[in-house]
Amino acid sequence: MNIEGIKISILNQENAETIANDWHYPEPYDFYDMANDQDDYEELIRPNRRKEYYYQIESDHQVIAFFGIFPLSDISIELGLGLRPDLTGKGLGQMVFTLIEHFIKLNFDQYQEIILSVAEFNQRAIKLYSKIGYEVAGHKKVSTNGSVYDFLEMKKFIK
Repeated sequence: MNIEGIKISILNQENAETIANDWHYPEPYDFYDMANDQDDYEELIRPNRRKEYYYQIESDHQVIAFFGIFPLSDISIELGLGLRPDLTGKGLGQMVFTLIEHFIKLNFDQYQEIILSVAEFNQRAIKLYSKIGYEVAGHKKVSTNGSVYDFLEMKKFIK
């Protein structure tokens, strides 16, 4: 992957459909397949629901990741993200987060806090988030994928 060829832009329809329909993660991470939660799926593929909240990260004109920025208050946002399945587990998470945090600082300078929600079973993500400065701020139950799951809420101040 060529870091110089990295581009972040608003998620376009073609890439939204690719992510929603073609990105399939191995178990147990298939939990994050968009088709497993109809509301998440619809939010991603419908431009009127996606609005300007979703962004794509491309390398050499191929989408490698996406993220959503959802305002929670005047200073806090919730961040949701996904890395292309064939790129997971290869040590790219820290680079992707560096890109996203830099993008947020440049384009949304009013926000001082990023909040992540991560399924408690996803120890790989929790380890990464902790390594790059996110701290556990709480636990919550989330209704998704046809059931209720335990999630951690993790926070980081970026200012």
